[in-house]
Amino acid sequence: MDNGLLDDVDWASSCRRGERGKVEEFDVVVVGGGIVGMTCAVELRRRGARVCVVTADEPARTTSWLAAAVWYPVGIGGSERALTFAQESFDVFADQAERGVPGVRMIGTRMLHRRPLPADPWWSTAVPGFATEDADDPFTGTWRFSVPMVEVPTYLPWLHAQALELGVEVRNTKLASLAELTDHARVVVNATGLASRTLCGDTTVQPVRGQVIRASNPGLAVSVRDEHNPGGHTYVHPRRHDVIIGGTFEPGKTDTTPDPGTAKALWARATELVPELRRARVLEHHAGLRPARVDGPRVELDRHLIPGRTVVHNYGHGGAGITLSWGSARATADLIAQASSCATV
Repeated sequence: MDNGLLDDVDWASSCRRGERGKVEEFDVVVVGGGIVGMTCAVELRRRGARVCVVTADEPARTTSWLAAAVWYPVGIGGSERALTFAQESFDVFADQAERGVPGVRMIGTRMLHRRPLPADPWWSTAVPGFATEDADDPFTGTWRFSVPMVEVPTYLPWLHAQALELGVEVRNTKLASLAELTDHARVVVNATGLASRTLCGDTTVQPVRGQVIRASNPGLAVSVRDEHNPGGHTYVHPRRHDVIIGGTFEPGKTDTTPDPGTAKALWARATELVPELRRARVLEHHAGLRPARVDGPRVELDRHLIPGRTVVHNYGHGGAGITLSWGSARATADLIAQASSCATV
């Protein structure tokens, strides 16, 4: 990761002095304390900015906490920008896994197909060792690859600790409007996920409900996906001490109470796919809301939302928050650099 300063931004002279000569508290306020927001905060601080994170929730109450969090660009299309974000994030997590960062490791993955085997996916160029293999009935073939797995209950607290160690300030505050931050910084990063519907009026952001099961790990070490299972998406992601089993993709549904019938169906599909799971114990049921967006993730500059301030949006990643996190954080920091020196924003 580039740990250098933003060479083309003089933070001290241009960002910190706002209207009428007032010295502002921070260079950048990041709103949102999930994976996307905290990654932005760390990236910006490493580049030299004074950063504050404003979050309504503790780490364990963020959407990120419930994520299965295996690198996989699900539901975000195949644009060049998406590939860049995914590639950069893959590289950062692979490096973190090699360095022993808590909660990050590489995991072998099998993606099973029930339809005629398609061409290699658009994201395969980001994954060293991607391979296609035959498979037994009812499957037509298998994609095999190794990708980063991020155990969020371990990694997100580590990321928060990194931010604090670097000098990022974290404040637990629920905002009614981003304009509340006018007196605190010239630049606001909006990493609020679903809350962007109200905070910036983006009604294209929609909740996509996902229900999962957390079970004990009976010795599994390979992640398995069956996206075209007749009963629905099925995945089995073994972590060090447990297994995340999913999942559902239910656009527009907002109930976060786990449904017993859905849980029973998930368990049946998962144990058929990975019979070893029959030796596992169900530990918990969870349901959460992914922040999906009709046009895909929004990572862009906005000079109009807050008069006299620059907002950089970074939200709408759907189920690919981890997969795009470091790439979109770098793009966010680059946009701030390009909009600066901040005296003109």
